[in-house]
Amino acid sequence: MSRRGRTSEVKSAKPGTSVDLRIIGGRLRGRKIEYSGDPRTRPMKDRVREALFNLIGPSIQGMHAIDLFAGTGALAFEAISRGAIGATMIEQHFPSADLIRRNGEQLEIAAICEVIGADAFCWWKRRTNLPATPWVVLCSPPFDFFESRTNDMAELISGCVEAAPAGSVVVVESPEAFDFATLPGNLEWDSRAYQPARLAIYRK
Repeated sequence: MSRRGRTSEVKSAKPGTSVDLRIIGGRLRGRKIEYSGDPRTRPMKDRVREALFNLIGPSIQGMHAIDLFAGTGALAFEAISRGAIGATMIEQHFPSADLIRRNGEQLEIAAICEVIGADAFCWWKRRTNLPATPWVVLCSPPFDFFESRTNDMAELISGCVEAAPAGSVVVVESPEAFDFATLPGNLEWDSRAYQPARLAIYRK
């Protein structure tokens, strides 16, 4: 899925140039994640990724990760490293989805990772076979979607909150200016700014 408008932790990467990312916490800490350098799958900055999982804390233990705009798969792999029992990763860009699968194999966690090559908005509407165990939903889309697909984003985020089992956590990375109070449901989001991004967390 395109990451235009998102910040990147690998600013020097050029398309077609292999770059290594690393898992920054948990049992897989320090293990490499191959990143092709394709600007369509720019990963979240290390400092924001670390902040995200520090905010979630130990509650991630036993959850199932759902990474809606997976890109490199780094968020879902980080979730598994920190105690999630499995992951469903949605990535529209097929070469990136293939790379996620290879990374899962190299990390020796492929058996608990499902990688689906699909548009996240379409997949969500027809989703099947998601576990009843609590989810950690990781929603880190291209920032321009919050303007170009505002209604779709609102429907997706609200749908995740509504469908998630009790005890789940929904995490959204957005542009810093996005107002989560505009989402349906009058929900209380724990929102923190990490310029130029914002992380918002909802605990169900």
